[in-house]
Amino acid sequence: MRFSEAFRDPALAEKLFTEIARTAETLARSRKTPVTVMEVCGGHTHTIFRYGLKDRLPDTIEFAHGPGCPVCVLPMGRIDDAIALARRPDVILTTFGDAMRVPGAQGSLLQARAAGADIRMVYSPLDALELARKNPDREIVFFALGFETTAPSTALTVLRAAREGIQNFSLLCQHILIVPTLRALLEQPDFAVDGFIGPGHVAMVTGTHPYEFVASTFHRPFVVAGFEPLDILQSLLMVLRQLEAGQARVENQYARVVPPEGNPAALAAMRQVYETRPDTAWRGLGTIAFSGLQLRPTWAAFDAERRFALTPHTVADPASARCGDVLTGRIRPTACPAFGRDCTPDAPLGALMVSSEGACAACYDYEGARQVA
Repeated sequence: MRFSEAFRDPALAEKLFTEIARTAETLARSRKTPVTVMEVCGGHTHTIFRYGLKDRLPDTIEFAHGPGCPVCVLPMGRIDDAIALARRPDVILTTFGDAMRVPGAQGSLLQARAAGADIRMVYSPLDALELARKNPDREIVFFALGFETTAPSTALTVLRAAREGIQNFSLLCQHILIVPTLRALLEQPDFAVDGFIGPGHVAMVTGTHPYEFVASTFHRPFVVAGFEPLDILQSLLMVLRQLEAGQARVENQYARVVPPEGNPAALAAMRQVYETRPDTAWRGLGTIAFSGLQLRPTWAAFDAERRFALTPHTVADPASARCGDVLTGRIRPTACPAFGRDCTPDAPLGALMVSSEGACAACYDYEGARQVA
């Protein structure tokens, strides 16, 4: 706790706010629009809202809330795929808690469980593997979610299941990749973001090198950041100073956790188990090429889609929930007409209102009543 408190020091925060204001004032002299910085990770979004950081920043700085929350970009059709598997009498479907309330066209996993499907929340894929050991007469399917942060643990679980000869364990794989997603955003002609606060947990696995294209090709500053308030403020200041100097570089504010080369063991496990899908659907963002992972043919025995001959569901996003515009920084959560009315944490219409890392859920939790009014 003492270590965490060091990154929440009010006196240091004041110094950072002062320097941010000074730098923002300098930038404003040569700009007609605010500086827009996208925090890629949902954990950053949560910190910004929880600690009221935006309220202390000049009006000339805006945050755009990016697509780095894996539950928030979970397409409705993929939820329906999971429900279809869970309704099989021989299947126990397992997944992380955040995914339980994400709405699909046929309802959520939580609603499917209430209707009789055997769906269980787990904290890791190893929990699902343990269920397979204890229930040899049932098929245990792990609905595998997450970016590069969680993909290695799933890969290592597949390798363990193979070593132990466990044959009643498989994956519905929905692991996705942040790097091709950032490239797809930057290639959009109307993408008006000036710099990035990069995802610290993902970079802990990938390292900082995969993001060099953001600076070299698209000329935007990119600062890998930690998750405490001072981490966010320092990273924001680093982005602003690059803009002030007319530079675009990849910097690592989170060096206490993120090595430039990432985690070689985790990356090796991913390469051994996964290959990229040609196309992957994202809620609110459409289809992005080579942005998702699937099991290599070597591990086909652990692929639930192949094992159960699953026919994928394709479902359009609700027109009234502007999740895609929030995820790409085009609007703030409160600009969505459904925010706080048709879409609330108790009755979510879009996935951004479900996850603890979702921009709409964070905005509602910490600013909800005032913003709806």
